[in-house]
Amino acid sequence: MEAGPAPEDSPRMDRDTFTDNFSDCMKSKTYLCYEVEVFEGDNPSDVRMFKGYLKNESIPWPGCHAEICFLNQISSSGLDKEKRYVVTLYISWSPCYNCAQKLVEFLGRNQNVTLHIFAVRIYDIYVGYEEGLRSLHRAGAQISIMTSEELKHCWETFVDHQGQPFHPWFNIDHNYQILTQRLESILNTQGN
Repeated sequence: MEAGPAPEDSPRMDRDTFTDNFSDCMKSKTYLCYEVEVFEGDNPSDVRMFKGYLKNESIPWPGCHAEICFLNQISSSGLDKEKRYVVTLYISWSPCYNCAQKLVEFLGRNQNVTLHIFAVRIYDIYVGYEEGLRSLHRAGAQISIMTSEELKHCWETFVDHQGQPFHPWFNIDHNYQILTQRLESILNTQGN
């Protein structure tokens, strides 16, 4: 990936947009915040970081889910096979079956990429979402439900919070526990 603007110069998400989409509200838009670490050598000073956020139906890829917009963006930047990449996605909905399959294909083509996904909710609207998450997990992606610490990190990193501290919503820990158990059950169940 080519160097982009410094993280502090990157556009930031509106506070209400973050709260509406990363809380337990059931908004239909998917927002995806990303951090891409590029390891160019063994020295810690040889690491570059790229950050940003996308939403589904983002320009210049209208009609795409946020994950596909991200894959289009990272693929168009060109990944150097000689470098190692750690990609962390913070997403308001876990990937649907089709997006999970595209992420699996991406990981298959890019053995030098490690993928971590933190989701606020499980996208269980369409049939096949469970198998999509399992195949993504089998491909080496680490999938977790976001904790209040990850949400705080997103608030501080991707949101134009104007100096306001992150305030976790009322039932954040309860939701985390329920969704973590559900995700673990999905990932540890054999598909048909």
